[in-house]
Amino acid sequence: METELVALATAGATTLVQQMATEGWAVVRRRAAALLARRRDSGDEASVERELDAARNDVLDAREDGDEAVPQGVATVWGARLRRLLAEDPAAADELRALLDEVAPRRDQGTARDIHNTISNSEMHGVVIQAGFVNGGVHHHGGGSGGPHAR
Repeated sequence: METELVALATAGATTLVQQMATEGWAVVRRRAAALLARRRDSGDEASVERELDAARNDVLDAREDGDEAVPQGVATVWGARLRRLLAEDPAAADELRALLDEVAPRRDQGTARDIHNTISNSEMHGVVIQAGFVNGGVHHHGGGSGGPHAR
């Protein structure tokens, strides 16, 4: 299987697990079930929806307990199913990409997120930047080696 399809299946599974904890889950579940039911031995859409709901319950329970291993495991399982689907039906890749484009934020859309920085008990000697994406230049107009407290 070509690398691009493996990456697509992995992104699809990761996004699927992330969406399990959102308000839009019902729509994502329905679309994902329709896509996955295309595979020969996967059963009908309703049975795939039940499997997705069971996986969602596992993910939500695990996250409530602070266990991130379960969501990772669920993503691995659904990633394998998506890889098999894409291997059998390469045309399903377009449908999966369309779903991901609708529900997953794209880097070029500049999705805003809250970012919080806390620096304590430290003397700053330079610039600290935390960013997901930086558009444009970053300019620092400080003195010499890093600021007013530089030694």
